[in-house]
Amino acid sequence: MGAPLYPSAVYLTSYDAGRGQRFYLFGVNVPYAELVGYYKTVLKQKGDELFESPPTHQFETGRFRDESMAFAPSVTLKDYTYGGSAGFPNPRPGEKPERFSTVIQIVPAPK
Repeated sequence: MGAPLYPSAVYLTSYDAGRGQRFYLFGVNVPYAELVGYYKTVLKQKGDELFESPPTHQFETGRFRDESMAFAPSVTLKDYTYGGSAGFPNPRPGEKPERFSTVIQIVPAPK
């Protein structure tokens, strides 16, 4: 994937991002701030806060190449409990947990 995955992360889905790239989504029930701290440590960078509300933080994991990429290789974290939300729904009905507090989006570099 080009980036470490949090140990308890659960694969949710992936989407075509264009130009040979995909977005991969993973759910975790770890507080957003704790997850940001984890990625700051393992990636050895501070990353960038994209939005205060809902809290969204991004870590670039590779250089963006305009001629071959739709998106910069990165790890993006989003707090789905912000403002009292119940969390991101599990796309697999009947599976536990029913919702995830934080979503990890990984965009690897194209092959």
